[in-house]
This record gives sequence, C-alpha cells and structure tokens, in this order.
Amino acid sequence: MSADAIVHVYIDFPADENAAPGLAILREDARREGKRYSFEDVLLISEVVPTSSARKDYDDCTAKYGRYGIPIYLVVDPYAQEAVLHTQPTATGYIAAHTHAYGTGKLPIPLADGRTFTLDLDELPRPEAEGDTG
Repeated sequence: MSADAIVHVYIDFPADENAAPGLAILREDARREGKRYSFEDVLLISEVVPTSSARKDYDDCTAKYGRYGIPIYLVVDPYAQEAVLHTQPTATGYIAAHTHAYGTGKLPIPLADGRTFTLDLDELPRPEAEGDTG
C-alpha cells in the first residue's frame, strides 16, 4: 500500500460530520491536522459492507460524500460480490454508479490528480461461510 492510501483515517467534514472510512486516498500534498485530514484532501473513499443487511447504511454515506464533493466513493459488497463505483458528486449523492462483479480482473480507477488506483476484483473480501472454522 502506498503512503497516500490510508486505512481508517479520521476525516473532518463541515458541521461536525466526521468519518473514519475503511480506505481513503488523499492528495499527495494533504496535511494532517492532529490525527485528522480535511475532506478537501480526499480523492477516493472506500467502504466494505459489513453485513448482508447493511447496504442501506451506505445510502447515507453516498449522500454525505457526494454532498461534500468526494470525487469517488467505492462500496465493496462481499454479500452481493460486487463493487459499486460512484462518480460525479452532486448535492444529493452521485450522478453515476457503475457496478463491477467480483472475479472480473483489475479495475483501473483514475483519480482527480492524474494518478490511477487499481482495484483487483479477483482479490476482494468474501463473507465467511457459516460454520467455517478456518
């Protein structure tokens, strides 16, 4: 993982709406203030849906991240075995949402600063089987 992809970083949004997403990719010149970064430094936020019924929780995040202009919001859903890439933020969410199935190779995601983040759709998390003791 490169230095600019940060896991469980605290991000400050206006009106005390803070977040600690699963993964954030920040601008290369992002500066931390204490233990937090500003939402203005974020190029991509990604979350993994934690349970089969949690998808609705991400509707709130989709609206929030779009409202604050986060360029890319990526939702990884192990239960549906898909990744949903939200782009073109608006005041109420995102204009575009593209669904990519697990097991379909590498997905290059262009970032606003010219770099590319590549998501390997063959290596995404899957839910553990019931009764699987490992």
